[in-house]
Amino acid sequence: MIRPPSSRPRAPRVIVTRDFDHMSEVAAGIVRDRISRTLAARGSFVIGLATGNSPTGLYKILAKAANAGDLDVSRIVSFNLDEYVGLPGENAQARALHRESYSFFMIQELFGLLRTKFREVNVPWGCLIEQSRLIRELEAHPRDWQEQGSDKGKAVVIGRKARSQYLRWVKSDILDAYERKIRRRGGIDLHVIGVGERGHVAFHEAGVPFARNRMLLVRLDDNTVANAIADGHFATKSESPRYAISMGAELVFKARCVVMLASGKRKAEPVAASLAEKPTDAVPISYGQIYAKRGGDLIYVLDREAAAAVLAARTAIEGRGVIIENVSARSAVRRLADLGFSRDPATGLLG
Repeated sequence: MIRPPSSRPRAPRVIVTRDFDHMSEVAAGIVRDRISRTLAARGSFVIGLATGNSPTGLYKILAKAANAGDLDVSRIVSFNLDEYVGLPGENAQARALHRESYSFFMIQELFGLLRTKFREVNVPWGCLIEQSRLIRELEAHPRDWQEQGSDKGKAVVIGRKARSQYLRWVKSDILDAYERKIRRRGGIDLHVIGVGERGHVAFHEAGVPFARNRMLLVRLDDNTVANAIADGHFATKSESPRYAISMGAELVFKARCVVMLASGKRKAEPVAASLAEKPTDAVPISYGQIYAKRGGDLIYVLDREAAAAVLAARTAIEGRGVIIENVSARSAVRRLADLGFSRDPATGLLG
């Protein structure tokens, strides 16, 4: 059974830091604090993890603390946000170990750095799906599914009574089963997420509805595929994944705490829109407003560039009940105590 967040509304908190390294340090302190307190109270911890550049600094700090004996990761279970469908490889194992898979990313950036391993790790099971067969089944059974989304990236929603046995398997054993496993573990205590350039979270793309899209099969838009090739991730279009498996915003924001990271000026506008405007699926991270009103603990940790538009509209955003704490000046770090955090004298980390 999932332990829900508090039913009382909470004010979203925005912590403005100097740069990527400072953002990573502050976020790692928050994560460490939550892990330590929960382990002391309950003896286990479930963490949600993101890929991409945003959390890499945080992961290195957590691994360093764990290897120094300052953080017990042996009682942690993790669930990642997303994974590709259609990676090159002759079988599921080869696809999972492809250098562009998110499974490989997590080994490279966190799991492989740890001397003591997590109790259990989970990445959505997109590598089990044969993309060529998926495409054939979708084409052969157009009444079994529908696309949702008002922009280029689309959610492929498979009906519960799909006639295709393969599509029913994708829905029940890949999508629904991942959510069920999260529920069996009691829900996610803290979720680390990044901010997409258009305000998306994982592969919950702009324009994909919030409701009833907790686990998503996503058809990637052609620009995403073309950019992956242009950036050198894949050699040809035939090697590039066309689909992905992803948690949707509605599932991400069921965690008891969400720590949202953003670095760089490209993230400034969607971050500000997610706080200054009404929640909309055009900016999926804006679901955080709904989450906070339902009692969820939402913490943005931003560097100066990502926070620029928030600070420019600070009065209006604070007028919506958001707490903004600017700790980008070195001496201002002490003000985190007002938000319940303090600096560990032994490690120098915030926690």
